Amino acid sequence: MIDLVDITLHYSVKPVLRNLSLRVESGELVGVMGANGTGKSSLLQVAAGVLSPLKGHVEIDGIRRRSTVENELAVRQRTVYLAADPWLPGSTSGREFMIAVGSLYGIDPDRLIDHAEELIQLFNLGEVSDSAISTYSSGQKKKAALCATLITETPVMILDEPFAGGLDPAGIAALRRILEQKADREDVTVLMATPVPEIVEQVADRVAIIHEGKILTCDTPDGLRKAAGCDGSLGDVMEVLLRRQVSDSLGRDLKGVV
Repeated sequence: MIDLVDITLHYSVKPVLRNLSLRVESGELVGVMGANGTGKSSLLQVAAGVLSPLKGHVEIDGIRRRSTVENELAVRQRTVYLAADPWLPGSTSGREFMIAVGSLYGIDPDRLIDHAEELIQLFNLGEVSDSAISTYSSGQKKKAALCATLITETPVMILDEPFAGGLDPAGIAALRRILEQKADREDVTVLMATPVPEIVEQVADRVAIIHEGKILTCDTPDGLRKAAGCDGSLGDVMEVLLRRQVSDSLGRDLKGVV
């Protein structure tokens, strides 16, 4: 459903993604993990069409992004992207924003109003849902952005750090339940970046570990444990795999010098 093919991306002269390829099958939830500054957000921005790669291309449901105006519109109709720091219209209420986004995606008006109320209650936004977003706390703003993302009901979801941004424990639990439900469905595909290994393990079918702009490995949590020879937490497994990669790279560099 989501296919990133040989992606190379530079910021000025600095390479951020290097010949990166990643395929997310229909109905999968794939989590992307890695240290800060390794390219997680850039990968998702390329997948979402926010950034155009220097080389390579992205396909969503077999349609190549940015190939034609018609193709890009078709991709956007079935894809929603949540940025790590999403923009929100301060003068609009949370409910109005959700309904406006849902309308943009062509959700039936009757379904839209009911779904907005369901999301408002699920994320405990009832007291502020009809107030201007500018009056919200940072956590409430993150909840409003999540509600506006979920209300689209698109088959492809690209989520950058959805559990961050001041989300409280109740919000984290609600979002985790939603993602667990979507992970059980075959008609919703999710690509998600998050620095929280425990949450990734609970909801992801596979986990992609990114290092220095490349996918180091992509496997199920149990598959990653087997590859690392480690029975610990997913965070421990990632640390072992990254440490091994750094050690191997250092050995290759020294071999070329000595």
